[in-house]
Parts: sequence; C-alpha cells; structure tokens
Amino acid sequence: MLRTIISNEWFTVLILLSVGILAFTRYSYNSRFIDFLGLLGNSKYLKIYSRDQKFIDQFDSLLFTNLLISGTIFIYVCYGVLYSPVDFEWALFLKILLLFGTVLLIKVLIERLIGSVFEIDSLIHEYVFQKTNYKNYIGLVLLPLNVLLIYALPLSKTLIYAILGLIILINLSGFFTSIKANQKLILANFFYFILYLCALEIGPYIILYQVITD
Repeated sequence: MLRTIISNEWFTVLILLSVGILAFTRYSYNSRFIDFLGLLGNSKYLKIYSRDQKFIDQFDSLLFTNLLISGTIFIYVCYGVLYSPVDFEWALFLKILLLFGTVLLIKVLIERLIGSVFEIDSLIHEYVFQKTNYKNYIGLVLLPLNVLLIYALPLSKTLIYAILGLIILINLSGFFTSIKANQKLILANFFYFILYLCALEIGPYIILYQVITD
C-alpha cells in the first residue's frame, strides 16, 4: 500500500472549492440538480433539459468546473500512486488542469464544427449534451472519492484501478445511451462512426496520458 501525498493543505482548499461550487449549483438550480443526480437511473434529465440547452449554460459550466478540479485532483493522485510519489506542486497541478480542460473543450468544439459542416447541428448538440452531462456526473462522483483517497483510505494501485473502472462504466453508460438514441444513423454511417471513435473519443485521452506521464 502506498501513501503518496504528504501535504494535503492545497488539496483541502481545492476540495472545499468544489464543494462550494456544487453547493451554489444546488442552491441556484435546486430542481435541475436533483434531476441531474438521477442521471444514471433514467433518461428523464436528458429528455427534459436537452430541449433547453444553450451553447454556454451556467448550470453545465458550474458542473464542468467541478469536473476540472475533481478530475485533476484524481489524475494527480493517480500519477503519484501509479508512477512516482509526489508532493503537491502548483505547476504540475495547473499543467494537468490545463491539459485536461483543453482536451475536453477542443473535443466539444470539433464535434460542434462537424455538426455545422454536415448540417446535423441538432443531432450533434443533443449528442454533446448527453456526453457532457455524463462527464459532469463523473466529476460529481470523483469529489467524495477524492476525499476518501486523500484523507481516509490507504492508497494502492488496486484501489486506483477500481475507481478508473467505475469512471469507464459511467462513460460507457453515457456512450451506449447516445448510441441507442442514434442507432439508425450510426449503422448507416458505421465507417465514419469508427473513425470518430478513434479520432475524438480515444485519441485525445491517449495524448493526454502520454503528455502527463512524460
């Protein structure tokens, strides 16, 4: 077992910041936030709020900010457990945060560009909305898990892999929800769908992994 993080003060500040963001989101969008919590159980949230989606939505932006913070903390801890024990360093944390956020934002912009070029904006907007919400849900799940990793549980590779498995399952849940909703279109353009998977769903995370580990 490993305990790789020696000084936790800055992690405490960042976790409290995420808690504050979620508390503000819950206070400002109480009904929507409660519906969002049930995202994995049913598609009610997606059906209700996909109709009112905006290019920049404050609710989604707040949850995305939490995803960036919680996701970066988790990546930082993963790096310490799987590769090299490391104390908190702002330079490394901000590097991971910037890379993580850039990958996510560029993916969304490229997907919206594809929708505009091929005149399937409404379809792409719905697809991006679904994916964004499942990723934001991962950010919600990571917050308490980060608390346990940093303050309570003895760190181990097995534990990290288990959490990574949970993240993959949530991602797959969102992915298959999108496939089910657009099954006919995907089957009619299966080759382009495979290209999309390699270029925008798998490739960016491989690049992110290589940059961080290097």
